[in-house]
Amino acid sequence: MLDRRKFLIVSGSAVVAASALRPMSRAAEPPAGDRRAPVVDSHMHVWANNPTKFPFEHPYQPGFHAPEVEGTLEMLLDDMDKNGVSHAILVQVIFHGWDNRYIAHCVRACPGRLKAQGLIDPLNPAVADKLEYWVVKEGLSGMRFSPIYYKGKDEWLTAAPAARMWKKAAELGAVLNFFIATEQLPKLATMVRQFPEVPVVIDHLSQIDLKAPDPMPEMKKLLAMAQYPNVWVKVSELSSVSASGTYPFADALPWVKRVYDAFGPARLLWGTGYPGKARAHYKRPTLAAELTLVREKIPFFTPDDQKKILGENAAALWKLTA
Repeated sequence: MLDRRKFLIVSGSAVVAASALRPMSRAAEPPAGDRRAPVVDSHMHVWANNPTKFPFEHPYQPGFHAPEVEGTLEMLLDDMDKNGVSHAILVQVIFHGWDNRYIAHCVRACPGRLKAQGLIDPLNPAVADKLEYWVVKEGLSGMRFSPIYYKGKDEWLTAAPAARMWKKAAELGAVLNFFIATEQLPKLATMVRQFPEVPVVIDHLSQIDLKAPDPMPEMKKLLAMAQYPNVWVKVSELSSVSASGTYPFADALPWVKRVYDAFGPARLLWGTGYPGKARAHYKRPTLAAELTLVREKIPFFTPDDQKKILGENAAALWKLTA
């Protein structure tokens, strides 16, 4: 009898080749013949400490001057090196708004270790042109959209400018990821069906509300997205999903298991959120604890699953080759 996980691995997204990189120094390539499975943090926010060159233009908080703590590229690289993380996918922090120049700068500084997802104003009619600019001219891998900030005002998800943007994403091979509430997933599914060639990543288990008396009705909306083979889910920010908020988030794990059973280990991604000391400020576990969570605290992740979720899936999705 074919094991279900093996079936999903075979029929899901391609797994990155065994030549993926071992953790390396900031600028060096790995020595030939000295390689191992990648460890890829698929959700990392960084921000500049130079507001003159990279201003803070928070679109939802007028008068925002600067974050309370630093979260620079240098902090990220130090954290990665100390914990054996080979790569990271940068996700534009809201502090810098629609100006993605800092993460583009980071990717140019470390092209072998970093990829990046920017932000575009979803209400901009030229959203497709903005996507093309940031991907073609600035080297980003795709964009993140946050419908969760637009509850009741998320018509743009399926509007004509969005359709043009999805079409452009298909042409460019761009990845789209969504910070989205479960109640908004049916609208996302509309676009996923129209553009099955576009890779789509749902952030943070779609922020399922585990404090609800019965989370299952909303969970079913997330599980329904598993029918689309171009959709991945980040098993990330359990600190904000868990009702207790206490590491290792035991109350959330049965719900993670439902997502695991629906999507299979080949379409789950690991990510953390913030670099270095910024983690404590935002009440997130250390990077070491985040790695231990996957490797030791989630009992249904097999060793093979762990390799996929911690890096191989992300390496394949974002085409990490160096």
